[in-house]
Amino acid sequence: MSQFANNLETLRAEIAAAAARMIAEDGADYATAKRKAAKQLLGNTKVRGEVMPDNAQIEDEVRAYNELFFGDTQPARLLHLRKLAVRLMTDLQAFSPYLTGAVLNGTAGEHSDIHLQLFAESAKDVEIFLINKNVDFEVSETQHFKGRGEPVETVSFMWHNEGVHLALYETNDLRGALKLPSDGKMARANMEAVLQLIAESEGT
Repeated sequence: MSQFANNLETLRAEIAAAAARMIAEDGADYATAKRKAAKQLLGNTKVRGEVMPDNAQIEDEVRAYNELFFGDTQPARLLHLRKLAVRLMTDLQAFSPYLTGAVLNGTAGEHSDIHLQLFAESAKDVEIFLINKNVDFEVSETQHFKGRGEPVETVSFMWHNEGVHLALYETNDLRGALKLPSDGKMARANMEAVLQLIAESEGT
């Protein structure tokens, strides 16, 4: 490996480690953490794309950071969030809920929220359902998981003292959602799969 490539790899690893710390300690999102970590290490130098670690590398670093610094608390926190997610998914069963994000991939910590993707005939159906349950929510937008096209409506609210974000997709998005990505990692999980993760972590 050339010296340049070696330096590039080292720098990428340093950015990933710094970003992971911000995610684990402060609950920063990946994009913000990556940008701040790069600025921390490189100042105002313009950062080339190849210097930036991808999310998978950062996720691995978050996992390592959690094991090192939060090994005594993080597993219980993750289990708590997964169990809450299942309760919420049970309530939202009519909208084909899928768990995604840190609560699914196992990196969730003290500042992590529950992220679900719903697949409904209409976003309004979900909103009406929440209004009828007296849920006070805010509406924003999230980039489509395909990374192109229109962003999707996202409703956010507090539930049992935890932040919840529901990304509202159309029912015909579900087929594309269930294709396994090239890295083989599960990007989203239905309630059955989440229950399986809970059973594994409890050793049942």
